[in-house]
Parts: sequence; structure tokens; C-alpha cells
Amino acid sequence: MQETNEHKRRRGIYLLPNLLTTAAFFAGFYAIVAATNDKFEQAAVAVFIAMILDGLDGRVARMTNTQSDFGAEYDSLSDMASFGLAPALVMYEWSLSSMAQMGWHWGKLGWLGAFIYAACAALRLARFNTRASSTDKRYFQGLPSPAAAAVVVGMVWVCFDAGISGAEVSYLALPLIVITGALMVSKIAYYSFKDVDFHNKVPFFVMLIVVLIFVFASIDPPVALFSCFFLYALSGPLISIMRRFRKRSQRIESADE
Repeated sequence: MQETNEHKRRRGIYLLPNLLTTAAFFAGFYAIVAATNDKFEQAAVAVFIAMILDGLDGRVARMTNTQSDFGAEYDSLSDMASFGLAPALVMYEWSLSSMAQMGWHWGKLGWLGAFIYAACAALRLARFNTRASSTDKRYFQGLPSPAAAAVVVGMVWVCFDAGISGAEVSYLALPLIVITGALMVSKIAYYSFKDVDFHNKVPFFVMLIVVLIFVFASIDPPVALFSCFFLYALSGPLISIMRRFRKRSQRIESADE
């Protein structure tokens, strides 16, 4: 009887982390539905909510020791919906679909740009799953899909809040979504913040910076969120360029010696 109970327990799934993953999945699905009904602000907020829930499910699973292969696969599928399909379709409905007014070939470029982003998100997640155990935990290879989604829907939220229509900025939306997709599948290293220790004491000025960030975010949430994630997306290429110049200068110095 005891062996039977243990066998049944092994075949089940953990409720709490998978419940959070389902909530993130729902938020991504709602973002798509909201975008099709021209509720772009709600769609953008839903994607950001999915980001928060996506960050919680893994942390809760580790804290409660309820990690599982099922949870990892389910989380990846949820990420594809919330950070791959949802941002692409929100951006397409808001801006890229209007490019058809300039001609049929421009219309094709619009939905192809959205597809490129979604395909890059799928490739990024597949690569992450296959290399998760063999990579440096301090860095991501390529822009993480939640951050890429935040850049895409962040632009939608900022412009919608400012009264700017998607058709007016389609010439910016297309390169933004394509470049963001390319950054996801690139080999550029992005700091993961996974080695930050929240248990030890920190200097007082660090808490002051955190308070200022919350104040700035409360004044204008769309601008604050978009600015933070846009700067994070730029940080990878900028740091890579700085490292290359540093290595080149070190080679020159060693050659001169």
C-alpha cells in the first residue's frame, strides 16, 4: 500500500508552481484577446503581469522544493505564449497591420516582422532548455524572452498612453520588433542577476536607489518600465563592444612590450 501511494504521488504534479505558470499563461492569452479588441493598454499590462508570475513560479518551486520536469516544460510553453506570440500579435494589431495601407508588400513586411519575433522567441526558449545545465548562471546567452516582450509591449503602452497611434510609428515598430527578436537568438551575454544575494546586508545608498526607482516608476509606469527594459536590451551589445575594445587594447599593449 505504501509503495502504491508513493507511485501515485510521483505521477502527480505540484499544484502551486504550476498554478502560477497557468496564471502567467492566462495573462498572455488575455493579452492576445485584448489586442484583437483594440484594448492595447490592457494587453501591455497583461504581458507585464505574466512577467511577474513567470518570475514567481520558478522561485516558489525552488523554495518549496517542488521542481519537476513537467513544470519546466510547462513553463517553457507558457513563456512561448506570453513572451513570444502575445507581444508579436499585440504589436501587429497595434501598428504593423497598418503597413498594408502603404501597399501589399509593406503589409507582408508587417506580419513577417511579427513572425520573425515569434520564431526567434521559440528558438531562444528551445536553446535555453537544451543548454540550461551547461551555461554560466550569471549570464543569459541572448536577450531573455520576458525582457524582449517588455521592450515590445512597452513601446505599445508608452505610445498608446501618449495618444500616438501605431500607424504613425510603424517605421519604428518594424525595426524594433525585428532587432529585439535578433537579440534573443544572438550570442550576446546579458547579466541574469541570479547571483545577487538578497539575504546579506547592503549599504544604505542601495536602499535609497531602490526607493527612487519605485518613485520614478509610480510617476509614469509605462515610460519607467519601457526605459528600464530598453536600457537592459542595449546593455548587452554595449558591454560586448566595450569588452572587444578592451581586449584589443590589451593585445596592442602586450605586442608593444
